[in-house]
Amino acid sequence: MSARAKATAKAIRPDEVVIPEKLYFRIGEVAELCRLPAYVLRFWESEFAQLKPTKGSTGQRMYRRKDVETVLLIKRLLYDEGFTIAGARQHLKEHKSAKDQSVLPFPARSAGELKQIRQGLREILTILSSKRSG
Repeated sequence: MSARAKATAKAIRPDEVVIPEKLYFRIGEVAELCRLPAYVLRFWESEFAQLKPTKGSTGQRMYRRKDVETVLLIKRLLYDEGFTIAGARQHLKEHKSAKDQSVLPFPARSAGELKQIRQGLREILTILSSKRSG
């Protein structure tokens, strides 16, 4: 282990997991990272729709970084926060739907303001159209 890696390992709490910068992880690597047996990961795949690793040409499960983060979240919910599997499943569904339905970053406009904006755009379009044909 390099001096830099040792310094990083000391700075991180023992329960905190550092996910390496890789595209894919095998189930054994994920099990080691998350400190879980591989059979638990396979069971969680059947229980949580959010956990769907792809399978390679050899049939080996290939987890992406997002999958590893999901495993860590499930582990925290079940082991640290005391959720049941059904409760953790519900929590993940609610968390996903809340993230998917975030508010758009556009300012709210009244109907009158929108009419004015549309009218202004129509005027610009008319000016551009007349310059093109003329």
